[in-house]
Order: sequence, then C-alpha cells, then structure tokens
Amino acid sequence: MTASPAGRAITTSTQGSSLADVLERVLDKGIVIAGDISVSVGSTELLSIRIRLLISSVDKAKEIGINWWESDPYLSSQSQQMLEANRQLQARIESLEGQLKVLSGESA
Repeated sequence: MTASPAGRAITTSTQGSSLADVLERVLDKGIVIAGDISVSVGSTELLSIRIRLLISSVDKAKEIGINWWESDPYLSSQSQQMLEANRQLQARIESLEGQLKVLSGESA
C-alpha cells in the first residue's frame, strides 16, 4: 500500500486480503462451485453424485432470481401452524374416504 499525494492509501495488488475482505467480495459477487463425483469398480459405475453450490448474499441471490427459502414452509416462522393444518386435512381426507367406502358398500 502506498500513500497518494492527498494522503489517502492506494490499494495495490501486492496488498494481502483478510478473510473478511475475501468473504465480503465473494458474498457481493457470488461464487459457483460445481463438480461431479463418481465411484466405479472396473468399468461399472456404482455411485454418481452431482454437486452444485452457490455462495452469495441474500440480496445477490434475490437479484439473480433465487428465493426458494421465502416459500419453504420448513424455513418459515409459521411451519408449526402449517404442519398442524396439514395433519387436520389428512384426518379429514381419511374420514371422507371412510364415509365413501361405507356409502359405496351400502349401494352395492
């Protein structure tokens, strides 16, 4: 780092970056890591794993159109209410199916 005539520091390419600086840059721009892992014995592939990882800030993710966490019920503060409503609906469906079986048995 060198000083400019105005007394301000000028960042040069030889200046080291702290972990916080690197993290800030990564979250600001985003980074994509992609890879494939395969396990084979001889010519037979036993396992294939495809990995796609995006690291970015929430603002950057929204900017590029990724916002799945906003609609995921398990990440919502209302997840318990939604689970209870789901249980109630399942019980109603089972009750209606039982009634339908009884009615179809009477008409046969």
